[in-house]
Amino acid sequence: MEKSCTLLIHFDKGTPAIANEIKEALEGNDVPAKIDAMKKAIMLLLNGETLPQLFITIVRYVLPSEDHTIQKLLLLYLEIIDKTDVKGRVLPEMILICQNLRNNLQHPNEYIRGVTLRFLCRLNETELIEPLIPSVLQNLEHRHPYIRRNAILAVMSIYKLPQGEQLLVDAPEMIEKVLSTEQDQSAKRNAFLMLFTCAQDRAINYLLTHVNRVSEWGELLQMVVLELIRKVCRTNRGEKGKYIMIITSLLDAPSTAVISECAGTLVSLSSAPTAIRAAANTYCKLLLSQSDNNVKLIVLDRLNELKSSHREIMVDMIMDVLRALSSPNLDIRRKTLDIVLELITPRNINEVVLTLKKEVVKTQSGELEKNGEYRQMLIQAIHSCAIKFPEVASTVVHLLMDFLGDSNVGSAVDVVVFVREIIETNPKLRVSIVTRLLDTFYQIRSARVCTCALWIIGEYCLSLSEVDSGIATITQCLGELPFYSVSEEGEAADSSKKAQQVNSMTVSSKRPAILADGTYATQSAASETAFSLPTLVHGSLASGNLRSLLLTGDFFLGAVVACTLTKLVLRLEEVEPSKVEVNGASTRALLIMVSMLQLGQSPVLPHPIDNDSYDRIVLCIRLLCNTGDDIRKIWLQSCRQSFVEMLSEKQLRETEEMKAKAQISHAQPDDLIDFYHLKSRKGMSQLELEDEVQDDLKRATGEFVKDGDDANKLNRILQLTGFSDPVYAEAYVTVHHYDIVLDVTVINRTKETLQNLCLELATMGDLKLVERPQNYTLAPESSKQIKANIKVSSTETGVIFGNIVYETSNVHERTVVVLNDIHIDIMDYISPAVCSDAAFRTMWAEFEWENKVAVNTVIQEEKEFLYHIIKSTNMKCLTATSALDGECGFLAANLYAKSVFGEDALVNVSIEKQADGKLSGYIRIRSKTQGIALSLGDKITLKQKGGR
Repeated sequence: MEKSCTLLIHFDKGTPAIANEIKEALEGNDVPAKIDAMKKAIMLLLNGETLPQLFITIVRYVLPSEDHTIQKLLLLYLEIIDKTDVKGRVLPEMILICQNLRNNLQHPNEYIRGVTLRFLCRLNETELIEPLIPSVLQNLEHRHPYIRRNAILAVMSIYKLPQGEQLLVDAPEMIEKVLSTEQDQSAKRNAFLMLFTCAQDRAINYLLTHVNRVSEWGELLQMVVLELIRKVCRTNRGEKGKYIMIITSLLDAPSTAVISECAGTLVSLSSAPTAIRAAANTYCKLLLSQSDNNVKLIVLDRLNELKSSHREIMVDMIMDVLRALSSPNLDIRRKTLDIVLELITPRNINEVVLTLKKEVVKTQSGELEKNGEYRQMLIQAIHSCAIKFPEVASTVVHLLMDFLGDSNVGSAVDVVVFVREIIETNPKLRVSIVTRLLDTFYQIRSARVCTCALWIIGEYCLSLSEVDSGIATITQCLGELPFYSVSEEGEAADSSKKAQQVNSMTVSSKRPAILADGTYATQSAASETAFSLPTLVHGSLASGNLRSLLLTGDFFLGAVVACTLTKLVLRLEEVEPSKVEVNGASTRALLIMVSMLQLGQSPVLPHPIDNDSYDRIVLCIRLLCNTGDDIRKIWLQSCRQSFVEMLSEKQLRETEEMKAKAQISHAQPDDLIDFYHLKSRKGMSQLELEDEVQDDLKRATGEFVKDGDDANKLNRILQLTGFSDPVYAEAYVTVHHYDIVLDVTVINRTKETLQNLCLELATMGDLKLVERPQNYTLAPESSKQIKANIKVSSTETGVIFGNIVYETSNVHERTVVVLNDIHIDIMDYISPAVCSDAAFRTMWAEFEWENKVAVNTVIQEEKEFLYHIIKSTNMKCLTATSALDGECGFLAANLYAKSVFGEDALVNVSIEKQADGKLSGYIRIRSKTQGIALSLGDKITLKQKGGR
């Protein structure tokens, strides 16, 4: 069985040392050689070697050495060797080292005394320690603080041994005297820690006696005081009032570690508004004063927890939290914005938006490489603010429209999506937004932004001047027609190689993309990246952004241009009295569309126009040639109506989510409630009174954490052995975020005493045992609770397997009972989450692991199957409910979840109803890591057949 280890040293197994060489070096007089030999001996022992012949050599040749390094290495050697035999008795040769240790404890050199006292802290053999106790106690009064502080630790370690209270009967009293006279801060800390660990009442008494001087104590001692307060208040919540006052006095300590611990302790012990406000203020100060990014992230996590439980107090801190945006780290900025967006109220919205606007302006001037990404985050934050509080939209929309031509495509897309939503929800801003959009349209560099901007122009240009301006802007950005001359077509064969070189960077780079409904489409990289203007395209200079994008082969944009021109011409018929003008505009639009078709079918470009875009442009041409009232209604009203419905559904979904979050648990009817008005207030400070009130309110509203449902607990009990086995075992599995606790009940069903009973566990997957197994003795028909901790490092299905080994007095061989395997479910680690469609598609394109599961189920309804998968996988459906309405025999939906380790799980369900009524199709799972994709696939395969 493995033994405990107090020392860990890296060992290079490639060059093992030979025992004879070590022995020779130790017997010599060369000090550096002795040091090297001792190091090799220690490393061999740590890696499983025994080296029994070395002990006498070390006693003879190393023990008398006066070299400090050799003496330190000697103590390390003594620490790791076996000092007892198989039966647990101290080996007789160990008596040889006792005299040496006593001499070291009385050595004139302080270092030798100190390291020997440190060694005694890790010595567990009572027979070796007992003769050394008088020397240890003498060192408590030594003039040097280094020796005193190590002597106190040695006394504490001896007192904690099984027979420690008999060895040092009056140790707590002795240490309390030392504490009252000690001046060295580290020694005082060790003395208080000893009282805290071994005689808690004395530690509390000392703390309350010196309560007014706690703020003057050193940082180390203050940290132990906070630990003591947490322990006392956990066991006896009724006394926390007087301790909270000590914590608040420490909030002004000079040490940042102390004030950070104070804030955390205050939040865990009290719900009083004064205490929470003091903790929040402390965290905000730390956020601004600390330069370490890890510290800032931890503090932001603490503030995020406060926001969940004490939102009304955190709302007042919103501007202090916002100051963390001055950090250049994107993770810190992202967390800060996430916290701030949930603390916005009508009272502070203007201040927040003003700060965000200033930050946006700063991103223009700075040269930092992450400015584009930061700007995108800010734009999304402003978007959220404007949706929640429409009145602020007018102050930000025009500023953000300057970024429509941003080289960072993501931020430009966010701006145009924001503009599209604001123009619908704020009718008063429509005219100014349309005018500004037409003025800045030529600056747009991305095809994705162009398509959205063209849709806005087509839907919201309503007056005659706006329609005229819209048509003129599009025409100007397309440049002169045709897109290439007839003479160039003849030369196309000669110049085709050159054309391919010009366009290879954008046109040939194509990859599949997932659309909102889950289906695949081909998109060119030109729609993802900002284009670079070609200097010459087949002898013709590009004169506008739309023309340049069309000449790279982006015909989806061409189809959007055709639809926008069609809408503008149809609207022109309604607002323009002159038929001549209408006919002229219609003719120009038709010429543009025909020119695009001609370009798409010509050999000038390496890739012809795709069928979808071709059909759409042809439809627009037919529509302009023959317009009917029904068609006009569809194009001018129904498209916009669909957008309005989409926005209202999105708003409804957000409202429902907020209502669900706002639901709180209620207390049971028979729960005890204390009425603080009837309590005696004598001697209570304002803070203590507030704390009592808050506790009563929590009790009344059911906020105190209650035990989970007992029925749920029973579901987590797993039988590990059979009923006929001599040892019966069952485990209750508790899954926390990063670890699993197995509470195993072992019952001896025989009439014999089981000796050296050991629960041996092993794991498969990313699971790791924390503790080594211990041996127990189990009386006949008695039971034992054994706890095992297992660390989890990633989201995948893991397996825990093992056996119970024991001995009986009759049988000398060990008996082994094999246990059932425990399967750790992936569902314990993933939770439903929300992300935007754009983010989903980006992740879908980037993630390299895909698991494709064929649909195989008895369920015959598409929606029923989808809801069954959602329930089985604990995921969130991102596809809107309206998109799933209707009966068409097809269904495509996107699901999303996030693990506790921050991993993303993406699922696309695409199913079709066959003629025989059965469902067919595929469920695709994508993730960044293999484990989550495979585990989720196995779960779906297992669960999809059930349902009803």
